[in-house]
Amino acid sequence: MKNRVAIIDMGTNTFHLLVAELDENTYKIIHRDSIAVKIGKGGITNGFITEEGATRALVALKKFKATVDTLFVQKTLAFGTSALRVAKNGEEIIQKIITETGIRTRIISGEEEATYIYEGVRSAMKIEQKSLIVDIGGGSVEFIIGNEKEVFWKQSFEIGGQRLLEKYQKHDPILPDEIKSLNDFFSQSLHPLTIAMAAHQPLVLIGSSGTFDTLSEIYCIRTNSTWKDTPETPLTINSFYEIFNEIKNKNRSERLLIPGMIEMRVDMIVVACCLINFLLANFKFDKIRVSSYSLKEGVLSSLVK
Repeated sequence: MKNRVAIIDMGTNTFHLLVAELDENTYKIIHRDSIAVKIGKGGITNGFITEEGATRALVALKKFKATVDTLFVQKTLAFGTSALRVAKNGEEIIQKIITETGIRTRIISGEEEATYIYEGVRSAMKIEQKSLIVDIGGGSVEFIIGNEKEVFWKQSFEIGGQRLLEKYQKHDPILPDEIKSLNDFFSQSLHPLTIAMAAHQPLVLIGSSGTFDTLSEIYCIRTNSTWKDTPETPLTINSFYEIFNEIKNKNRSERLLIPGMIEMRVDMIVVACCLINFLLANFKFDKIRVSSYSLKEGVLSSLVK
């Protein structure tokens, strides 16, 4: 049997499992799974993972472990990101995960996360033009300016969707004043990005998985486009504006009725789209591209180099 590896991305909102077969300098993905764990819910703004969040994490990881065992995986690599990175009880939860599942998790820095995201996106598509890659997670957002050959600038900001949701969106549908507060916050907190954008002037916005996947799926359903199981999926700037203007005026149950919307994304998609809207309003982009590959595919890509 070929060498099989499992990669677990323990995100703030979603835990992802990817299983692949490695063969010299190539790989074949044989299994994917995602579970909405919401490990940061209720505690992330205070730098703490709640008991309920930790329990949901353990349930998800036990499920992943059963899958990994069934698929005869030789090696499992697990990565903790923003929520575990900043939580005061992060190490305590990591130890509990090892005890109850045997899965050894490595908490990675925001810079490492950005590097893996870049590698994942680069394995999904050719980045011919200088681009701004954006990965909106539940805990952090990674920004990378780069092309096919190099990274010019990268930074991780602890401004992910769960944080924004708990701090700024108190009403559903979101109020105009709440959107204004978000924009004011983005202007202040993303000053380093503004400087980098002025220096490098990328004209393509590449969205990495998560919210962008859902926006693309909504767009594809509306245009009868094909999107399943492809590393790059379509989205246009105009279609983003149409979808954003729709979802910001709907409540949770109304958003769930939108074809292509999934429950895993329905809560954070409004604040995440506010961030995308801010980027489009403040920087010049000619187009949007969407990569369905992100951190876990970046880790996989690094294993076969």
